[in-house]
Amino acid sequence: MKTHYDIIVRPIVTEKSVRLANMEVKSSKSKETKKITKVTFEVAMSATKPEIKEAVEKIFNVKVDKVNTMIVKGKRKGIRLLKGKKRDWKKAIVTLKPGYEIDLENL
Repeated sequence: MKTHYDIIVRPIVTEKSVRLANMEVKSSKSKETKKITKVTFEVAMSATKPEIKEAVEKIFNVKVDKVNTMIVKGKRKGIRLLKGKKRDWKKAIVTLKPGYEIDLENL
């Protein structure tokens, strides 16, 4: 039995993910700006979208609108004659419902 903490490995805090977390979208018809909050996590390779949604809702007490997942392939690395590869990992971009926010600075 996987716990919620087994599903969510760690938050991803990069320039691109911080930009996604504070994204504002302008509507073409009404000229209004809507704030869309997206948070990026590294998750377990076997985790499904419903499991990720439930884990984020339980751990952070927020409502999740949708979850997008992707598998990031590990890079090939080599030092002289030693060749290797970094591990593959799964990334989840979680879109929160309006009015909810996760503070990544105080995790």
